[in-house]
Amino acid sequence: MACLNTLKQEIKTLEAVFPKNHDRFQIVTASVDELNCRFIGKSGKKYEIHANITETYPSTPPVWFADSEETSITNAVQILSNTSGRDNHVINQVQILLRELCRLHSLPEPPDIERLTLSSLPPGSGWQSPGAGFGHCAPEAQGSEKMEDDGEMEEDEEEDEEEVEEDLHLEMEEAEAPSKSKSEEMDTVHQATLERLRQNQRQDYLKGSVSGSVQATDRLMKELRDIYRSESFKKAGMYSIELVNDSLYEWNIRLMMVDPDSPLHGDLVLLKEKEGKDSILLNMLFKETYPFEPPFVRVVHPMISGGYVLVGGAICMELLTKQGWSSAYTVEAVIMQIAATLVKGKARIQFGTAKVCNQGQYSLARAQQSFKSLVQIHEKNGWFTPPKEDG
Repeated sequence: MACLNTLKQEIKTLEAVFPKNHDRFQIVTASVDELNCRFIGKSGKKYEIHANITETYPSTPPVWFADSEETSITNAVQILSNTSGRDNHVINQVQILLRELCRLHSLPEPPDIERLTLSSLPPGSGWQSPGAGFGHCAPEAQGSEKMEDDGEMEEDEEEDEEEVEEDLHLEMEEAEAPSKSKSEEMDTVHQATLERLRQNQRQDYLKGSVSGSVQATDRLMKELRDIYRSESFKKAGMYSIELVNDSLYEWNIRLMMVDPDSPLHGDLVLLKEKEGKDSILLNMLFKETYPFEPPFVRVVHPMISGGYVLVGGAICMELLTKQGWSSAYTVEAVIMQIAATLVKGKARIQFGTAKVCNQGQYSLARAQQSFKSLVQIHEKNGWFTPPKEDG
């Protein structure tokens, strides 16, 4: 990642230029990891827009997504995935985003937008002149002409220099590797998984065989990292994650805990006694258009009746369709919602189906067919409680 000092200065500038009370664009919250903004359109309508700043920044731009699915918003956001060079920097990204939003909404650009340039950053921000090479960082220049006859001033400058060197040392550690506190938040196995994925991505890039899209890959890496640090994942043990063939685009999720007062919980206990399995296996397939389109989610095992699970294993949830999906949803939120939906729909495990139904597992093709039919029905008739035969 580029010098954190530069990034921090950019964030400070953004917060100063577009505070929370600005009448057109507001920086709601900001950190070196993410940015949450609000655009105020005509008639005061508010749009929430977010950016995730990944490990590859600024070689790649931040990953942007919006709560709204309005074309005027999604089109503006998607432009930001095609930038390069200096335009990958968050301060320029916000400028590009705001100009496009104002254009699409036929609104005048706020004059403050002219203050958003890298050249406007204060001295000592860590940004070098163009001649020094893009993306490199240098320590703040310390005055070479010290006041020899002022011992106190010289001592102060030496202390300042030491502080700057210490800050830069800490920033480089944070930029090139997870900080100690964050590393301790996930175990070594999961740290190794993330590092292996990064290495694989680098190799694929060098070979020219990159799969998916930069935007989807960056978002999924962040999702996986957040899950590894999540309390629900680490301590509560509500679910586990396995990447199929080390692919970010296909996840197997084992749902191990549901409402202990539900019949489904009792069925999971019985399932462990009968088959030695204590979880519901879900499969998630992500497209390169993620997070602007939902993943395809299905139950793989065991066979379930009720719970809004269709005969093919697909799940009847508006959230999992293009119409009901929002790019703001996280994978963990989807998992939690599925768990709640299974219980709400009175899901029950169908025991004794292994011999007649491919060892008790649903097939992907059947799940895709049933889900496609489901979507077509609901597109015509709206979203109602599904028929009993569909759960």
